[in-house]
Amino acid sequence: MRVTGMFSGLQTESIISELVSAKSTKVTKLKNDKQKLEWKQEVWQNLNSKIYSLYSSKLTKMRYESSYAKRKTSSSNENVVTVVAGDSSVLGSQTLKVNSLAKTGYLTGAKIKCKPDSQKNPEGKVAADTKLSAINSNLVGSKLKLTVGTGEVQEIEITDDMTVNGLLSKFKDAGINATFDTGNQRFFLNGKEMGTEADFTLTSDSMIDDGNGNSINALRALGLDTTATEDDYFALYGTKSNAVKLQGEDAEIVLNGATFRENSNTFTINGLSLDIKNVTAQDETVTLTTTNDTDGIYEMIKDFFSEYNDMINDIAKHYNADSASGYDVLTDEQKEGMTDEEIENWEGKIKDSLLRRDTTLSTLISTLNGVMSAGITMDDGSKMYLASFDIKTLNYFEAEDNEHYAYHIDGDEDDEKTKTKENTLKKMIASEPEKVTEFFSKLSKNLYDKLDKAMESTDYSSIYKVYNDKELKKETTKYDKKIKEAQDALNAYEDKWYDKFTAMEVALSKLQSNQNAVSSMLSGLS
Repeated sequence: MRVTGMFSGLQTESIISELVSAKSTKVTKLKNDKQKLEWKQEVWQNLNSKIYSLYSSKLTKMRYESSYAKRKTSSSNENVVTVVAGDSSVLGSQTLKVNSLAKTGYLTGAKIKCKPDSQKNPEGKVAADTKLSAINSNLVGSKLKLTVGTGEVQEIEITDDMTVNGLLSKFKDAGINATFDTGNQRFFLNGKEMGTEADFTLTSDSMIDDGNGNSINALRALGLDTTATEDDYFALYGTKSNAVKLQGEDAEIVLNGATFRENSNTFTINGLSLDIKNVTAQDETVTLTTTNDTDGIYEMIKDFFSEYNDMINDIAKHYNADSASGYDVLTDEQKEGMTDEEIENWEGKIKDSLLRRDTTLSTLISTLNGVMSAGITMDDGSKMYLASFDIKTLNYFEAEDNEHYAYHIDGDEDDEKTKTKENTLKKMIASEPEKVTEFFSKLSKNLYDKLDKAMESTDYSSIYKVYNDKELKKETTKYDKKIKEAQDALNAYEDKWYDKFTAMEVALSKLQSNQNAVSSMLSGLS
């Protein structure tokens, strides 16, 4: 127990608090240093994400010449066919005729009724839970035969307790879609896919009494007999309707004289993806024209520079950041007197400065700038530069702060600095696509290889990291140990002073006790 000022009258707690506070700066500094180190790791993680994203996406793709083999194909009649060209599609024109479209096998049943109930169902409406025996009691025991495509015949026997829903489930299990429209009082059956292989046939050898002494096929009692006429169904149900079956068909096209068939209206042939919409007229031929997709190649290169510039500008911003001298990590007490925005701005000033003049960033900037500014030796022995395509950095006075390493494409309509200039890159993609492909694939490979080297695993960094993440993690762990040791020392220092003041209070207590005893003795003598 701590005795605090009982006999001395001193504000012991306040005195010791002041003494400890003067000694606590070491703990505070260690905690602040650890916080800055954790923020530094966050800044590096964000930067590294941008670097790895460029490396693993754009550069991984653009270093291969096949990535520049972009094609586009136009159709002379898009009401008949639309087409998307793959990179392997053949340049030139092709002819197409569409003989038929793929269709789904579809059976629309005739309207049916069940036995009327004078109270609950006077109109004889069929519902999902209606038993088939309520439609015709003679259906019980009859059998339906369903065949899908070239598959085996599947037999469905109608039982006494089978409902409309029960029959639908049997149809679905056998491989077709089936519904019952209670509003129209009809069965609807269709194949699960288009084409002849998914088409179906529904038959029955079961002949039953229609209730009036006439023998009919069991299908007719369910409204599924496509051989029956409207008059036949009128005689059975009192309404004029009939069952209709549309056959499932394959699509058939003739491309450059060769015939192709599919069970859908989409064909993929030699790099072309064809979406068939209509049959061509008897004497009509559709022309498909495939050319190099200059816009696609241009956009790929433009997107690369957009991502590269975002990355290099961010690196430059952190390297050239202003000093945060005088900005310490805020204490909880300091934060209480500030708004969230003020806290964010204060801490942001510290975070932005953590990589100021960082040697790793300096090396990275030098590496990237070296690759981008170096020439590319072409297969014919000539040397080309980004400037050969009018892709350049801005001069010192044109460039914004921390954007001096960013590259701009002359004539880029989205670039306020260069959009009024002639677009040399676009012209060369159209006129010299092979040269563009060779240059940018080699440039991308060089940049990819340099980043690959920079992100190698070492004793200090993990794979795909350009910074010493392992070392930073170890330093954080060391700070935990140092903070604990400093805190323990501070606690011991505080305990020492409490012990001294407690000893003083005990001594004063004894002194006061002795004084009281002497006073009492003297009082007795008098």
